Amino acid sequence: MKAGVIVFPGSNCDRDAYYALRDELGYTVDYLWHDDARDLRNYGLVIVPGGFSYGDYLRPGAIARFARIMDSLRDYAARGGLVLGVCNGFQILCEAGLLPGALTRNIGLKFRCMPVHIRVENAETPYTRRYRQGEVLRIPIAHGDGRYVCDEATLQQLRANGQIVFRYCSPDGALGEAWNPNGSIDHIAGVANAQFNVLGMMPHPERACELLLGSDDGRRLLQVG
Repeated sequence: MKAGVIVFPGSNCDRDAYYALRDELGYTVDYLWHDDARDLRNYGLVIVPGGFSYGDYLRPGAIARFARIMDSLRDYAARGGLVLGVCNGFQILCEAGLLPGALTRNIGLKFRCMPVHIRVENAETPYTRRYRQGEVLRIPIAHGDGRYVCDEATLQQLRANGQIVFRYCSPDGALGEAWNPNGSIDHIAGVANAQFNVLGMMPHPERACELLLGSDDGRRLLQVG
């Protein structure tokens, strides 16, 4: 598997993703600079990593959506290429129109950095087919703008199409506001596009690829080959 990790000024999880893909999973990995317009068709997976692209000026992802590499990423996704946006990467994909909805300030306006539990809502996507439907994963978050929002029509479409891939939950899989760290609508932690080749999520699977870090529950998500 050959994978690419996009790097924006302000990215700070690009190296985490690179390490997880190369050293844990054995992929061939390239960094993809934000200002390069290039053909991505030779990549089996492209990750838009977390961090603070362009300093999160205006709002997270609002400037990154205009980077030259994003035109290449849109073409890649339109051809069915696998795109995973994590944290700031999720925000960027929503700003760029590759995913529905938006990410806003956490309820309570506090940065949240801790392990959370998420439930697999759709185990038939390229990213979740190694999990069981309803399986609960322990994966860390680190964000201040992770509250997923959308209008009612979009929410109904996401539910009907199975595009809600992950929801925040208790350790035993129950839903409740006590387990929703940012106030996301319908406890949403990750959504996919209608074709299921583009996935965005706030939790960091690349930080949960080895037990030494407290969990390896994110490892299977990156095994898309």
